[in-house]
Amino acid sequence: MDSSSNLTLTIAKHSYQASRQLATASGASRRQGVTALAKNMEARFDEILEANTLDLEMSREMAVSELMLDWLKLTPERLEMTVAILKQLAKSVDLTRRLINAPYQLEPRQSYSQLMPLGTIALVYEAFPELGLIAAGMCLKTGNSLILRGCSTGSNSNLVLSQIIHDALAETDLPPQCVEVIFPETGSSLEELIVQDRYINLIIPYGRPSLVKKVAEKATAPVLPTAIGNCYLYWSASGDLDLTRHAIIDSHHGQPDAVNAIEKVLIHSSKKPSSLITLFTSLQEQGFQLRGESQLCQEFSEYLQPMPASEWGKPYIDKIVSFRYIDSLTDAIAWMNRYSSGHADCIITESYQESRHFIQNINSAVVYVNTSPRFSRNPGCGEAVFLGMCNQKGYGQGLIGLETFTTLKQVVQG
Repeated sequence: MDSSSNLTLTIAKHSYQASRQLATASGASRRQGVTALAKNMEARFDEILEANTLDLEMSREMAVSELMLDWLKLTPERLEMTVAILKQLAKSVDLTRRLINAPYQLEPRQSYSQLMPLGTIALVYEAFPELGLIAAGMCLKTGNSLILRGCSTGSNSNLVLSQIIHDALAETDLPPQCVEVIFPETGSSLEELIVQDRYINLIIPYGRPSLVKKVAEKATAPVLPTAIGNCYLYWSASGDLDLTRHAIIDSHHGQPDAVNAIEKVLIHSSKKPSSLITLFTSLQEQGFQLRGESQLCQEFSEYLQPMPASEWGKPYIDKIVSFRYIDSLTDAIAWMNRYSSGHADCIITESYQESRHFIQNINSAVVYVNTSPRFSRNPGCGEAVFLGMCNQKGYGQGLIGLETFTTLKQVVQG
């Protein structure tokens, strides 16, 4: 075993041991840890932005894509949002050890369930330096230890943020190894981390689809795959033009990553050409590239570029929208279930029956009816804080919130 493998194994062991201590820590202690994260980050904005500038300069020299640069670039607004999320987490209700009535009873005994931390979580992410702080706050709040592995393009930013985490934990009585950071520069590979199933209870890959696929295919520990892009909208015969336009444009305004951006639109074939021209013109004015299947391209050649059929099932992760005629709601649902990423799909309709049929039959984690599917990590409603979206059937499907970081312990009381 080489030194990098030894390092990964050692970190995984330490994180596992810390998770056992963290699981028994009081809610007040964990709240103190999240508060310390927010306070330390807020005091070091200038240092973070300076380190991030170095990362951006090096990334441009290495010809990193514009998409990755957008994900990597920190701004005062992004940092302020991260601090706001941490403060929201600190004051939110403690989920752990919450009792839930069991859906069954075993006579003459009493059965119930209890929310418990998962244990050790590993976050593997590209760019998004602030994501490590948000994940740290969510894990501390739910009593889980965390292993962070960012990418080399954000090495300077991640170093400063890891120091902030270390300093914050030093102000508490929480185990210092409950948040560990692995830097690619140490030689510790991604493959070495994702096979530590003896000590890691969940791996969350966050970034381009290629990263998520790689982790899902090679990991031996359980994986919670995140999803970005290739969301569909069905514009029904009764659907409102302005609402359709708003849903498409607004869905691309998620910052810094438009997780639920509508990239494909199915248009009922009865729609008037004038309505389509109005929509296409409006989107072009907003800087969108528009593509379409052959029939639409022939009719609206000045607005649409042809697209290969292979693109229906692939995310663009850019301001690109493709269009297709569809003859019915049933056909639209079948098309979406075949090609959509399955984490967020939308319908615009004035028919209640259509909306109910869509909700019941679409194979998506979250369904949006007559509203924008725009994603926000801190939507400002109640105590909701979300790390991302998951299209996996079963565990973790949908919005990745605090409850995703917990599991149920079932208790039968004699």
